[in-house]
Amino acid sequence: MSDRLRHVIDVVDDDPRILEALGELLESKGYLVNLYTSGQLLLDNGEEIGDCLITDLGMPGMDGFELCRHLRLTNPTLPVIFMTARNGIHDQQRADRFEHHGLLQKPFDAATLLASVESAIRSR
Repeated sequence: MSDRLRHVIDVVDDDPRILEALGELLESKGYLVNLYTSGQLLLDNGEEIGDCLITDLGMPGMDGFELCRHLRLTNPTLPVIFMTARNGIHDQQRADRFEHHGLLQKPFDAATLLASVESAIRSR
């Protein structure tokens, strides 16, 4: 069995098209993937948090930073990869306050995302 089959990736984005594309990509590489359209849905899920979180920064309600803060209270070593469609130094500065494994500018290529996920998983 591939090492990837043992790893669960939680993906949070309010755009269903992005969720679907990321889910298909990650599953095609052997990861188990949980998809959520909001951070609150992930928190309310009641299931154990996966091995890596990929989250959009700009979402209505709870943004990716707030979600990360909540999850790090109980899982301080959770690897996080941020995604954003915004192009600004402000997001980079805020992201740098968190230990993270990437701040990916949308659109990004599959190889970049997969390399970030692999790095995040190895960090655990």
